[in-house]
Amino acid sequence: MDVFSEYLSHIDNQQHRVRMEEILNWVSMKFPTLMPKIAWNQPVFTDHGTFIIGFSVAKQHIAVAPEKVGINHFSEEIVGAGYDHTKELIRIRWDYPVNFSLLEKIIEFNIMDKSDCSTFWRK
Repeated sequence: MDVFSEYLSHIDNQQHRVRMEEILNWVSMKFPTLMPKIAWNQPVFTDHGTFIIGFSVAKQHIAVAPEKVGINHFSEEIVGAGYDHTKELIRIRWDYPVNFSLLEKIIEFNIMDKSDCSTFWRK
C-alpha cells in the first residue's frame, strides 16, 4: 500500500483518510493480483495493463469509477445500496456504509469482462 501513502496523506479529514485507506486495503487484500497505482492523481487498480477501478475523494463522498459498462451492469444494485451514480462514477456518501459485497461484484465483473482487453479503457 506504499503506492497510496502520499495520496492518503493529502486527505485532510482524518475520518475520510481512514475510510479511503480501509477501501484501498480491502481491494488490495481481496484482489492481490490487481496492480495498485496512482493515475490522474487518484488511486486506481489495473489488471494486465487495463483499468479495473479507481477511487477519489470529494467533499461529500468517495467517488468510485468502474467505467460506464460496470455502472450500467450494476445500476439497480448501486441504487438499491443507497448510492447515486452518473454515467462514469458511483458516489458513496461519507455517512453511508461501504457495500463491500457490491464492490466485489463490480470488480470481479470488470476483471472478467476485460480479460481479453488489450487497451487501458474499453473501446
